[in-house]
Amino acid sequence: MTANVSPTPTASPTPSPLHAVVADDFEAVNRTIVEQLTSKVPLVETISQYIIESGGKRLRPMLVLLAARSLGYQGDKHITLATLIEFMHTSTLLHDDVVDESHMRRGKKTANDAWGNAPSVLVGDFLYSRSFQLMVDVGSMQIMAILSSATCTIAEGEVLQLTNIGNPSVSEADYFETIQGKTAMLFEAASHSGAVLADATPEQAQALQLYGRYLGLAFQLIDDLLDYQGDADAMGKNVGDDLAEGKPTLPLIHAMEQGTPEQAKLIRQVIRKGGLEQLDDVLAIVHATGALEYTRKRANEMADKALVQLELLSPSPYRDSMAQLARLAVDRQA
Repeated sequence: MTANVSPTPTASPTPSPLHAVVADDFEAVNRTIVEQLTSKVPLVETISQYIIESGGKRLRPMLVLLAARSLGYQGDKHITLATLIEFMHTSTLLHDDVVDESHMRRGKKTANDAWGNAPSVLVGDFLYSRSFQLMVDVGSMQIMAILSSATCTIAEGEVLQLTNIGNPSVSEADYFETIQGKTAMLFEAASHSGAVLADATPEQAQALQLYGRYLGLAFQLIDDLLDYQGDADAMGKNVGDDLAEGKPTLPLIHAMEQGTPEQAKLIRQVIRKGGLEQLDDVLAIVHATGALEYTRKRANEMADKALVQLELLSPSPYRDSMAQLARLAVDRQA
């Protein structure tokens, strides 16, 4: 399906207080994103700009900036690195929305809904390719190794999630393996590569790698929690979207483990079938079994682990912002 009228892109994200310590860098990343979106094919630019400017927080590029600056980096290649991380993230969004047959993201039409599946997939490919061009510009084989490995892990995570759709036998360990690949890996790669760019010691590089991993896990856990208690307008998607797709996320896994046999049976049936016909029943079970509280507890555990990693860094406003980001990951409502 091709949109009759191209949706109008919104402005670049407004920097939050978390961006304050890297405000100039963040603006440089925004400018570089625009510069690197140029293409001789107009539709490539149109779709790329639409998805990149659709209101995301740009947390992953901010992690690059904060990690590099926290270790005293004074060059300018962190701008290129942050930009390519955003392109990698955006390409996964384009592909995910096609796979999930999504129609709304961040309160707006998805690119596949506006232009069709084929253009969305191909523009996602373009952004991935552009990100690898920018990796060459960064000029670090170690960073290229980190990011190329991350792309494989992310793809595996997405395939694992796809194969788990409609499967009520997914365990908590299986769930964490999935979200480590599909979400946490890019957070991890962002903070890890930023540290490597700044010539971190092996101990500092590992600390920032683990910080990104735990932050990404906390972020995804709260995303999955909000699917059962969030506000649709704030989230930019509908409550119950994961349930409609038959995704066995942690709230459902815990509810099946803690609920009565009858409650577990109902959730298993809904996961296999998908859809929202029994959303109210599932929500009642999720609340009755404490599944949301448990999911939030696990998210807080991940955030606490992220904070521990920051103890290996010298005190600085950049470290403070990373600590705030870990708390924000679990306190947010969207």
